[in-house]
Amino acid sequence: MRRLLMPGGMILLILAAALAAPVLPLPAPLAMDIMHRLAPPSVAHWLGTDEFGRDELSRLIWGARASLAVAGGSTAIAAAIGTSLGVIGGYLRGLPAFLAIRAMDVVLCFPPLLLAVLIVTLVGPGIVTLIVALSILFLPGFTRLAYAGVLQTRNLDYVEAQRVLGAGRARIMLRTILPNIAGPILVQASLTAAAAVVLEAGLSFLGLGVVPPTPSWGLMVRSAREVMGQAPLLLLWPCLALSLTILALNLLCDRLRDALDPQTAPRRRRRTMAAARPLAGAAATDGDATLLAVDGLTVEIATPRGPIRPVRDVSFSLGAGETLAIVGESGSGKSVTGLALLGLLPGAARVSHGAAVYAGTTDLLRCQEASLRALRGSHLAMVFQDPMSALNPVHRVGDQIAEAILAHARLDAKAVRARVVALLRRVGIPAPVARARAFPHEMSGGMRQRAMIAMAIAAGPRLLIADEPTTALDVTIEAQVLDLLAALQRSEGLGMIFITHSLPVVARIADRVAVMYAGEVLEQGPVAEIFARPLHPYTRALLDSMVPEGDGAEAGLPAGIAGNVPSLLDLPPGCSFAPRCALRRPACETLRLPLNEVAPGRFSRCPYGREIAAMAAPIPAARA
Repeated sequence: MRRLLMPGGMILLILAAALAAPVLPLPAPLAMDIMHRLAPPSVAHWLGTDEFGRDELSRLIWGARASLAVAGGSTAIAAAIGTSLGVIGGYLRGLPAFLAIRAMDVVLCFPPLLLAVLIVTLVGPGIVTLIVALSILFLPGFTRLAYAGVLQTRNLDYVEAQRVLGAGRARIMLRTILPNIAGPILVQASLTAAAAVVLEAGLSFLGLGVVPPTPSWGLMVRSAREVMGQAPLLLLWPCLALSLTILALNLLCDRLRDALDPQTAPRRRRRTMAAARPLAGAAATDGDATLLAVDGLTVEIATPRGPIRPVRDVSFSLGAGETLAIVGESGSGKSVTGLALLGLLPGAARVSHGAAVYAGTTDLLRCQEASLRALRGSHLAMVFQDPMSALNPVHRVGDQIAEAILAHARLDAKAVRARVVALLRRVGIPAPVARARAFPHEMSGGMRQRAMIAMAIAAGPRLLIADEPTTALDVTIEAQVLDLLAALQRSEGLGMIFITHSLPVVARIADRVAVMYAGEVLEQGPVAEIFARPLHPYTRALLDSMVPEGDGAEAGLPAGIAGNVPSLLDLPPGCSFAPRCALRRPACETLRLPLNEVAPGRFSRCPYGREIAAMAAPIPAARA
């Protein structure tokens, strides 16, 4: 805050002088002393007098009232209306966005200065007219800036988290989105206020602004121009006031932006939070062995070329305390499957078929939003891939975890703080009291991911979906996060769906694995059996791509998979993997099989699975 003292002090001094002008011991700004016109600075007139003998210091201070009123009024009106239009249009999209942006395009069609001159000419000069004209002039800048900022943040995970917690649109726009775009808005406000001061001076200089005899800095420049040969100091004082005011405004708003943006703010001493209480365990699992049963899940997205189905006929089950890994290349539909189960699909996507029965009673795909909201957090939770997009950068980590707790429990502030600290301690974050007051950017990647896990388990869920939570971490931190998830699963009895593209991670953490390709599950079964004897050529290809053909110094490079994943708009008529399969048969080009149980607990879409497995040597899971 000390960095704000100097520019803030300058602005306050200017404002205080302008507001106190009526009570300051100064001559009246309109009082004329013809006998002492154009007098130099003296004890009686500290800055001298103008061509009519009026006190220059008095006119300078009184002129600040008009100049700052125009600048402050026009900036405040433009910022309030423009930011509102931009935030509403950017978040709601559709007709609000069209009206807001197209209206601003119309304003931008006119040259700025000519637009201001046109309004003043039509309405007549004056302070109120100037404020209205400049407000219209500055409106597009705030609207377009806010609109662009909202588009960058509206689809981030922490905004989506607010929606699924039940926050209304107004709360999301005001509390979540607006603070994240406040920095650029403040910078725009500083530039706008400075521009307004200059434009007021310019228009008043041209006789289209403040009407004489009301003093303003622009009128003082205009008057000084006529006599600058006789009294050059008369031009210096208003120009100096303009320069200092603009400099102070820019400096204040830049430093205010830094103070409000935690990612650029200097680190502060952390206050000690309340001592942690022991954290109660999650709700105990019941005797039902099947926690989640997914049958025929299909997700559809409408496109100009027709609907596509990024997830098709996906079926699997998950038991309490079990880990199912969903593995496959990028674009195989793994993450969409997880989002569909929690009702977090984007607006263009919908579940067209299937069922996902939780705890034997609740079909998650048929639940209303209010019912899903009650289940999220307390029964179902998700850990996202990128914690920097899932954690709100302008709120402290502890406050975000507390919000997840308060969404499902009524606790006093002290109890919430204690539970937050206990959660951070449970996930292995050192100095949890201090870290609870940290912002996300003040944590390492591993700590941010641990904080995300703490938020996910805050309300004691029974089912955890982890969407590639270790992708951006180095191998050491990855191992620590995997160990943490395994320990939490044992202690809490969690059922976990672990989405990944890494087979070594699958071998380390999973009990069973579902292999996805182009939106379909091609193979499913226990991890050890699938690694030892894959029943689908795609699974074999994935394993080959991870394991060198030789051993030791003679080991070759991993075998790649030829070709590319097919477009969802142009899927092959038969097996989706057939165009890339080195073992394909003629029937594979036209034959599309359901996921069949070909052995106890083993499922495959390939009719030649057993034959393929017998042809190839086993791949020990340990080598992957």
